[in-house]
Amino acid sequence: MGSVPSPLPPADVEPAYRVFLDSLDYLSPAELEKIKAAYAYAAKAHASQRRMSGEAYITHPLAVAGAVVEWRMDVDAIAAALLHDVLEDTGTTKHELAEKFGKEVAELVDGLSKLDKMEFASYQEAQAENFRKMLMAMARDLRVVLIKLADRQHNLATMSAMRADKRARIARETLEIYAPIALRLGLNKLYRELQDTSFRLIHPHRAEVLAKAISAAHGNRKELLTRILDGINDKLTHAGLKAEVFGREKSLYSIFRKMKDKHLSFSQVLDIYGFRVVVDNVPTCYLALGALHSLFKPVPGKFKDYIAIPKANGYQSLHTTLIGPYGTPVEVQIRTREMHNVAQEGVAAHWLYKDMDESSADLQIKTHKWLQSLLEMQTSDSAEFFENVKIDLFPDEVYVFTPKGKIMAMPRGATVVDFAYAVHTDVGHHCSAARVNHELAPLRTDLRNGDLVEIITSPQASPNPVWLTYVKTGRARSKIRHFLRTMQNEESARLGERLLRQELLSLGVVPISIPTEAWDQMVKAGGQKNIEEIYTEIGLGKRLPSVVARRLLAREDMAHEVPSGMALAIHGTEGMAIQLARCCQPIPGDPIIGSIRKGSGLIIHTHDCASIRKSRTSEPQKWIDVEWEPEEGKLFDIRINVEVKNSRGVLAQVASAIAEAGSNIEHVSMDADPERLFTSCWVPVSSARQARGIWPAPGMR
Repeated sequence: MGSVPSPLPPADVEPAYRVFLDSLDYLSPAELEKIKAAYAYAAKAHASQRRMSGEAYITHPLAVAGAVVEWRMDVDAIAAALLHDVLEDTGTTKHELAEKFGKEVAELVDGLSKLDKMEFASYQEAQAENFRKMLMAMARDLRVVLIKLADRQHNLATMSAMRADKRARIARETLEIYAPIALRLGLNKLYRELQDTSFRLIHPHRAEVLAKAISAAHGNRKELLTRILDGINDKLTHAGLKAEVFGREKSLYSIFRKMKDKHLSFSQVLDIYGFRVVVDNVPTCYLALGALHSLFKPVPGKFKDYIAIPKANGYQSLHTTLIGPYGTPVEVQIRTREMHNVAQEGVAAHWLYKDMDESSADLQIKTHKWLQSLLEMQTSDSAEFFENVKIDLFPDEVYVFTPKGKIMAMPRGATVVDFAYAVHTDVGHHCSAARVNHELAPLRTDLRNGDLVEIITSPQASPNPVWLTYVKTGRARSKIRHFLRTMQNEESARLGERLLRQELLSLGVVPISIPTEAWDQMVKAGGQKNIEEIYTEIGLGKRLPSVVARRLLAREDMAHEVPSGMALAIHGTEGMAIQLARCCQPIPGDPIIGSIRKGSGLIIHTHDCASIRKSRTSEPQKWIDVEWEPEEGKLFDIRINVEVKNSRGVLAQVASAIAEAGSNIEHVSMDADPERLFTSCWVPVSSARQARGIWPAPGMR
């Protein structure tokens, strides 16, 4: 690995550089030389660049590296922080970085670099793909995201020279993505800083007014807060408990969000201030809790034990709300010193505090599992992946139990289906029912703290597209979508093969007689991997079977062995590849016709459906002849219109007749005439095909 001679840094950053070097006292002399070389390389690469504020550009990577040093991270992470923009903003290549500073530094810098050389249709698409790249790099090495968060923190703090709209856009992006990531990694101190800085950039006037109000409230309540603090200290001392007690203040953004979400004025937000009690060990936490509950009365339902059940990001504390003097609510958090370090610095505590082996190891395991779950949510669509991860960063949690007593943390609002996929993908795919607290519950049931959830599975069950309307976790959403896409592709491939076979037979060609060379040429020309992909595209309506058939036969002289004019036989229950149109709801016995719709497959209409008359004339190539397979006993949705004379119990009679016909009512809607003599009933039902013959009412359908 080569070394770069260190030129003298620019005069305006020399003091900052010297302070930075002084903070590296925990590195070895060899590591220190590597950092000096990285700084020299970055300073040379960015020599001609200036920030929008007019400062030399090197001040930015130096500040980011300084933040990384505050976490006492290793030499490669610090070097990567100094070099994090050289791939993106200069002519440096990843190979050059690897030669000079090692492969590990080059990989870190590459994970931090945007995909500027690629063309994207929109800013949103570019943002989604860059975010995906960063998270994939983060899943391989956690240091990537820590450097990225330090980079975002410094950028936010130095945005005064930017246009107001760009400042607001970057700040919103931070609130939506980077602040939740910081929280998910347990970096609570950084999380609050990112939120408050973003809030000031988006709503500068509101932030200023709120800051003044908090300052004024602090002055007004100083005597009250001092009295509470002294009371807590005295009580803990008399109980023989050694503790450090200090006040804590809610962040600007959390107060603003509480006012907005609960429609409160500032004067109605009473819990602006709280207190934190730090003790030596876990038993003392519970003893301190008992002492404080004897000092001030606790508020029922406001106690949370995050020591017994830690949050997913490793956070541990006892939370309680007390009724203080003059009825003032007092929030108190009780924790050990080690818990306090994790609460402030999260996964960064692994580098920052060397005496945290047990807690940091547990937190590293939890973080690794979360990162692996990100890899499992990988999809070919960057925007979809982006959406899934944003959902997964939802901070509020509920804790539920498996039948074996295992505790599982789920986002607030998560359903039974989310729980099933959290247990295992196969459990999610085959869940058919559930018991919540030993009682049967719908799959869309929202879970609450303490629920005992048992999933009932069935080999015949499979994901329903409706689940996507209510699942909350990114994992469940991505697994359901992947299954549905796979099933649709498989069904579409089978449909496409049938459509192409029908087309070839109509041209008088037996499909098996087409030489392999013709298929190979077709696959190569279209850029597909195999014949299955061609079938899938035909089934999805992306290719017309007539066009594919004619291209296959373009260079072939084949005999006409089968007469044309054959119709495609369908069951009507093939799945997603063949859909029955809702406008006319065809059932066996109706004359039908099929339409190839791009991305949706084959749509079946009745011949006389009013909604397709124009399309059949203007686009005849998209329509194919289809017919029902002669098979009985399948269920289909139909609409029945019944006009009945108003009399007592008539609806029960209609429902009874439908049930006797072996059909199931989906719902009923009614409309009475002005004189209230007759009522029209519209009854969508699931019915076997034989139902058409047994229902005597006129106006059926």
